[in-house]
This record gives sequence, structure tokens and C-alpha cells, in this order.
Amino acid sequence: MAEDPLVVFLPSGRRGRFSVGTGVLDTARLLGVGIDSICGGRGLCGRCQIEVSEGEFPKFDITSRVGHLSPPGELEAEFAAREGLAAGRRLGCACRISGDAVIDVPAESLLHRQIVRKEAEHRAVEIDRVVRLHYVEMAPPSIEDQRSDLERLQAALEAQWGIEQTRLDNRLLPILPALLRESDWKITVALRENRDIIALRPGFHDRAYGLAIDLGTTTIAAHLNDLETGEVVAAAGVMNPQIRFGEDLISRVSFIQRNPDDAGELTRVAHAALAELAEETARMAGIEAADILELTIVGNSIMHHILLGIDPLQLGQAPFPLAVDRDLTIKATELDIGTVDPGARVYVLPCIAGHVGADTAGVLLAEAPHKDDAIFLVIDVGTNAEIVLGNKHRLLACSSPTGPAFEGAQISCGQRAALGAIERVRIDPETLAPRFRVIGCELWSDDPGFEQAITGFGVSGICGSGIIEAVAEMYIAGLLDKRGLIDGAQWPGNPHLIPDGEVFGYQLRGGNTPITVTQTDVRNIQLAKAALYAGARLLMDKLEVDTPDRIVLAGAFGSFIDPRHAMVLGMIPDCPLDRVRAAGNAAGTGARIALLNRTARAEIAELTRTVEKVETAAHASFQKSFVAAIGIPHGKHEFVHLAAALERPEEAAPERKTG
Repeated sequence: MAEDPLVVFLPSGRRGRFSVGTGVLDTARLLGVGIDSICGGRGLCGRCQIEVSEGEFPKFDITSRVGHLSPPGELEAEFAAREGLAAGRRLGCACRISGDAVIDVPAESLLHRQIVRKEAEHRAVEIDRVVRLHYVEMAPPSIEDQRSDLERLQAALEAQWGIEQTRLDNRLLPILPALLRESDWKITVALRENRDIIALRPGFHDRAYGLAIDLGTTTIAAHLNDLETGEVVAAAGVMNPQIRFGEDLISRVSFIQRNPDDAGELTRVAHAALAELAEETARMAGIEAADILELTIVGNSIMHHILLGIDPLQLGQAPFPLAVDRDLTIKATELDIGTVDPGARVYVLPCIAGHVGADTAGVLLAEAPHKDDAIFLVIDVGTNAEIVLGNKHRLLACSSPTGPAFEGAQISCGQRAALGAIERVRIDPETLAPRFRVIGCELWSDDPGFEQAITGFGVSGICGSGIIEAVAEMYIAGLLDKRGLIDGAQWPGNPHLIPDGEVFGYQLRGGNTPITVTQTDVRNIQLAKAALYAGARLLMDKLEVDTPDRIVLAGAFGSFIDPRHAMVLGMIPDCPLDRVRAAGNAAGTGARIALLNRTARAEIAELTRTVEKVETAAHASFQKSFVAAIGIPHGKHEFVHLAAALERPEEAAPERKTG
């Protein structure tokens, strides 16, 4: 008796023998090859497309021809006419085995496929859907078959998809009878975690969407994703409306403390902002917000607690206990996000410690230091810098109180990053002449047309990245000594140095509203960077490493910090500059990974339980390290990699120019 045909699937290499006439989609499922499908093999969705290879395959000891699959039939012809079908492509649900075959499964047809992060291609995201759509067709009731509507639906899911013991959301029970009858017993089921029926759509429906949200202190960013493809279809951001209760976390906690009866208002406005973002992103993508079936949220510990309606006051005093640190799944209706589907769920990533929140969990998910042998130092720069150090063997985390100087506060001409704020600075080491760029203009201040280009908003101040570069450039030019003192005596008569009592200031821009970096500004930046460095050093000492292998600057602000200037200041430990990079909104990327991959949720829930929490206030060595780190770049440690990359005038260089 002749052997059954051998079927090989590429790129997985999985193979098996099947009788002539077996459907390709069935053979794939039996071999564990995840070919995607929503319609259940009815030729409606087109997600099961395959390609058949021709030629000799010595590795498999077979010869494959297109003729070894059944010829295209009416189902494929109808789909090709309706949606189009590329040359050489077949629908896996419509063709059957007729002989030995080598079948290629394109990446877009895989059930668990990877999408690569555009902003950092070192990290791919695998789609492993939390919510999946399943199209089912049912026979209507009859005298012979009087099963209930729910039992009929559950039986159809089991028979057509092999999914057993499903549960229907109770709110769907009242609409189920009419929906089934009006749709002629053909519906699409949104199934969460392969068990919970959270939404029903009449007829065939092939799109489901999810919203990944980074709930920041200042801004809220949202990315709308197609849950089937992983594609970001819209993105939007708004200022966090809680700002009217206080610009930073401390002031918001103080507001709650002073006005306990109004504490719920901070929660309410956050919920309203999320509902508006869902509606806005849906409108941008040309869909209904009701098609959003899943949300994920990250945020710092205080934002996390306020979102959930939890009093955050305990996070403001030692020992800073969290009310809850594990990951949570909540109905969107419980957070008053009424614009999305009523059955939508919200997954809130876990927190790590009192001052190391769910946003850091998102960063870990995005950067994955726990999967690498290299020692990573991951820093989310902000009023409280959240710092993680380690690799796949051990991870430590702490929060360091850097204060608001990096965000432009406590700086004489400082401001938040907004139109007209100086964000980039360069200083001529011979003349001390500055040149700068402002937000909203691509030209440098000494480029022709700069003044015309900024008409309407002008130069309004200096933001965090600008003050960091200004102070670092002052040091590179020899204007600052290692103690951080502006040495005006070396530059007599220089027009950019402004006497201020016994000290000097450095003027970036003159005119009616001059912008000057004062000695106090420099000192405030030194204190902030010293706290950041001391936190990193505390973790490095605990892990017994002299320098990390990789440094990642995370967060929106971290993306705008130039690694060279950060190292010049001593914000970060010394290491080769090519090993320092900005990760963009890594917390938001982590939220997106959790949205698209259910395995990632279990991964981060487990990982956050293993991270060792280090409380800086409990270690005397932190204060010692802080004092030493006030120097530029450091009062004690050598920065050998920085020195090799830095050209800096001698501190006693003669014959300075004055123009």
C-alpha cells in the first residue's frame, strides 16, 4: 500500500503524512502550525493564505508541485474577486492535499507572528492575542433541537473551533436572542483568554482593536492597535487634566491631603481623559470606539493608585507601602471608560515598589534586561528617577529623588518643554559664543532666517534637555571647573559672562528678556544629577559592578537627553558612549507589548516579584555617594571612556578671546 502524502510546512519545518483530500488548514492545526483564521475556513477572512513551493527537496526526500494540492475552486475565485489574491497564493481553508507538498506560510498568515518596533529594532513583539475573533454559523432551533441560545452558541464554538467551556458575559444575555435571529444565526464572537465571550457582532466581523496607554504625570499618551495585525493605527496624547490640582506628584498628594472630600475628582478626570482618548484615536483610525475590546495601562505608583481610586497618601511617607502591587484586570466600565465596548477589559501592569511603578514594569517589558547576559542600567529620568540595574540573573530597582530641575523647574529661566523653549545648546570654546535651537524651529540661532522663523513665539526660556546641554557645554568649554563654579576671572570682558555679585552667570540670549544660566542654576542641576548618579551607584555597588555594559535612558524626557552631555555632567556612570542610547517612551511600548501578547503579561507579573527593591533612604552609602557625585563629572570616580571622547580646554588656558 502506498504511503500517504508527506506535507512539510515552512519555515517551521513541521511535517507529517496525511491522506489525500485532507484540508491544508486541518493538517496545519494537527501539526501545531499556527495559521491564522477568523472565519473558521469559510473563505471570508483571507488570513490563512499560503504559498506552495515547487521543485526537488532533498532534505525532505520529496518533489513538490503545485499540482499536489487541489486546484483552485469557487471559494478562492470568489475571494480573489472580492478582496484580491496575489499570484502564487492559495487559501489554506480552500485547498486539500493531493500529493507530497512543501507549503510556505507567509509571516502575515501566522497566528503568532512578530512585529518589529520601528523605533528600536532590537526588540520584536510577538502577537499572542488576549482577545480573538471567531466567526460561527448555527442551525436555528427546531422541534427536534430545542437547545437554548447560549448552549447553541457554546456548542458551535466547540464544534467549529474546538473551544470548550466558554462563558458569556451576563450583560450579553438580554441581547443574545434578538442578535442571533436578526443575523440569521451567523455571528462573530470576541473571546477573551479563549474562554470569556465579551462581545458579539452580527455576521462576519474581522477587526478588533486595543488601546495601550501611558498615564504620565504631565501627559497621557495612547496608541490604538489592530489586535489582529499588531499595527498601530492611531496615536494621540493629551495633557493630564490632573495638572489643575498640582503640576507634580507631590503637589497632587498634598491636594488630596488638604481636600480629602475632593480626592475622587482626580480619579474622575483621569477616567474622563482615557475615555476621550479612546474616542479620539478611534476617530483618527476611522473606526467606532466600541470596536476597542482591550486596554492596557502603565503609570507611576501614584498615578496608578489615583486611577484605581486608591488613596496615595501612604506613598508619601516611609516605608512607602503600595496598596496593591500585582497586575490587575478590570472592566472598562468600572473605570468609567464608557466610550469603548461595554465588555472591554483594562489590564493594569504591576508596580514594583512604592516609588517604582507600573511604568517601570513597562520599561522592563520593552527593554528586556532580564533576557540578556549584559548588565543593563535603565533610567527613567524625572522628578523621581526610576532606576533598574541587572541582567537575566538578577535585577535591582530603586527610585532616586532628583527633584524637578531636569524638567525646567528651579531654574531661573526654566520652563517645561514647549514652543520656544531652548532645547539644544553649543558653546564655542574659544569665544564662549552660544548657539542654540528652540522647540518649534529646526534652525540654530546663528543660522540665517532664525529670527524670522521664530516670529510669533520667540525664545521663551530653557527646558530640561536645554539646561543639561548648557551646563555640560560650559564645562566642555572650560567655563566651569570640576566644582561647578563659573570661572569668570579667566574671561575678563567677555560679553557672555554676566557678573552677579561675587559670582557670574552665562548669558545664552540677550535682549529685553535675557536668558541666563546662573550659578544657582548650575548648582541645582548638580544636585539633581548627583541624586541620579548616587542611585545608580548604590545599585552598582550592591551588584558589585564597576560599570554597566549598557545604559538606557527611558521616558519622553530621556529621549531628548544627549548621552554625551549626560555623561559630561556625570548624570550617568562612565561607559563607552556607543553603549548609551535613548529608548523613547519605553513604558508605553511595554504597555503595547502587554496589549498584544498575553504571555508577556504572565512574564511581567512574575518578573516584578523577583526584582529586588532598594530604598535609597535606608542606605548611608547613598548620601556619601551623593556628595561625591556633585562634582563634574564626579568628585571621586574617573570617567576614562568620557575622557577619551572629550576634547576639553585646559582649565588654565591662556589668551582667551573676548568676542
